[in-house]
Amino acid sequence: MRLVLDGVVERDGVPGLAARVGYSERQLNRIMTTELGAGPKALSRAHRAQTARTLLTSSDLPIADVAFAAGFASVRQFNDTVREVFAVTPTELRARRTLRPVGDGALHVHLPARAPFDAQGLLEWHALHALPGTEQVDVDADGRVTSYGRLVSLPGGAGWFRATAAAGRAVGIDLQVRVEDLSDLPTLVARVRALFDLDADPVAVDAVLTTLPELEPAVARVPGIRLPGAVDPHEVVIRTLIGQQVSVAAARTAQTRLVAALGATAPESVLPGGRLFPTVDAIAERGGSVLRGPAARVQTILRVAAALADGSLVVDAGQSLQELREGLLAVKGIGPWTADYVALRVRHHPDLFLHSDLAVRN
Repeated sequence: MRLVLDGVVERDGVPGLAARVGYSERQLNRIMTTELGAGPKALSRAHRAQTARTLLTSSDLPIADVAFAAGFASVRQFNDTVREVFAVTPTELRARRTLRPVGDGALHVHLPARAPFDAQGLLEWHALHALPGTEQVDVDADGRVTSYGRLVSLPGGAGWFRATAAAGRAVGIDLQVRVEDLSDLPTLVARVRALFDLDADPVAVDAVLTTLPELEPAVARVPGIRLPGAVDPHEVVIRTLIGQQVSVAAARTAQTRLVAALGATAPESVLPGGRLFPTVDAIAERGGSVLRGPAARVQTILRVAAALADGSLVVDAGQSLQELREGLLAVKGIGPWTADYVALRVRHHPDLFLHSDLAVRN
């Protein structure tokens, strides 16, 4: 389902999805129908319809553009699907829109979350790790983080978003978005939802955590805490390796140097002057002249980047926890802490405990 939400069926078809998860098309259809009540095509279509509804009711995108941004091949197909799924026309859905154009050239989208939702904690966490040029942070006069933005590499080109806590009584994240290719919008939205863990069930999480007397005061103090996710699994792997056994400030310095040297310049229409996080191909080819620190760590980063680039190492949200961990641990220089941390960020796996982490031990 993570791969379906990321647009794999739209880009590569059901055969591409089946290949990614290691099944035949027939097996994949049978398993998904048994477990979820629908096959990959139907689920992808339902996701397109839901994306269209979100864009119609909470964005200022013209209706015709909504059709293509949601992944429909034609406006007629879009109209027919919306009427079939929601029993109203796209124009009638648009009449329920909650956001209005503000004239800043960006698309505005509201991403809802279940309450309680610790939006401030997520904004502060991302701000603490933000890299100049790639990520942007706004703070108020009291030093409180008010927004977090960043560039993202998407299948059709570059994208950018700025996230703020939803205003008023709404719960969730309000986004400003720019993309090179409008068809990348559903993929960007899905990745932002993962980045802010918007699909977690906070009531269930807090209920489990408060069964431990040692944790109950912390849960009461910050209800609805979420786990920061990832917009790019490869980036998480590289940044995790660079950040091993060094402070957050030292890791940011090294990662910023890497972005400045190897990151591609973002299009002016997306973010003037911005730089994308380097691809693993660029790091494998030229990272040796940029990376600093112990030789063994540098060689591990280059080895991992090359393996990700040639496909011999796969890290994505569609893998099982076992597949992800085994693949990472098979690479010389990667230990259990790194594999588990990547799994936490990429897979949102709820039952991993970084028992050897210095901060956790402290």
